[in-house]
Amino acid sequence: MQPSHTRPDPLGAAVGALRVGRAEACRVREAGAWGWRYPPAATSGFHLILRGHAWLITANEPPRPLSPGDVVFTPSGAEHGIGHAPVTLDGLPRVAGTDHPADPGRADVELLCGAYWLDRGRVPGYLRALPDVLAVTPDHAHEPRLGTLTGLLREAVADTGPGARVSLPAILDLTLTLLLRQWSPEHHGPHVTDPAIAAAFDAVHAAPDRHWQVGDLSALAGLSRSAFTKRFTAAVGQSPHTYLTAHRLATAARLLRETTAPLATIAARLGFSTAFALSRAFHRHFGLPPSHYRA
Repeated sequence: MQPSHTRPDPLGAAVGALRVGRAEACRVREAGAWGWRYPPAATSGFHLILRGHAWLITANEPPRPLSPGDVVFTPSGAEHGIGHAPVTLDGLPRVAGTDHPADPGRADVELLCGAYWLDRGRVPGYLRALPDVLAVTPDHAHEPRLGTLTGLLREAVADTGPGARVSLPAILDLTLTLLLRQWSPEHHGPHVTDPAIAAAFDAVHAAPDRHWQVGDLSALAGLSRSAFTKRFTAAVGQSPHTYLTAHRLATAARLLRETTAPLATIAARLGFSTAFALSRAFHRHFGLPPSHYRA
């Protein structure tokens, strides 16, 4: 259980949940007429414009011009396109993952592309509630670390030496965290702007070890059980019970990865009756036992 003075951190929990997936990044350089259509994928990813200009193409919005420093973020792997001109998605060739053409040598535009391949396609509730595609112009004066991270990410992508990929997830974590802070200064994010749902959401994050019932949470929200369940599900994309279970298991995965705490300790911290109960739920959710995940 978190100390009472510590504010719940759903953004941090969401980025932590992404770490369960595989992190990848690449540099893309293009010249002349170019463009790529990224089909729906089980990823949370971004494109960062390093040099030159491009256009963001989506299915439902007008093309948006992109300049150096701009970032396109797809929280749930929604279909989108990037190209040299404001065309339609249908006018762009599809690309799979990092399968871009060879470096043209002379380049008009240069991008860094990073992504987490989501474990079994599961998108954290915080990110699921965001728009399908975000375009952000970072305020480097307010957050100078973004410039430093861009340089570190560029070096990490180019580095092929021993242990080169160890640093990549950490750099992606911090990059996504800072970008999301700039897009949504409200710490909770868009899916908890409803005060009633925010109260229950905060309670779940503050005390994941408590044996929450829908009646407990609906009382905090000042709603009937049915009205609360309906509004929570509409806001977060999952029922209260499903969200609480997913949050506990994502936190367990993070603790397994980042600490040496025994499974029984983690189980007690997250409200599981025994280490066996946590192990069984973890295996069912992630497809492997906690011991294999930690190894």
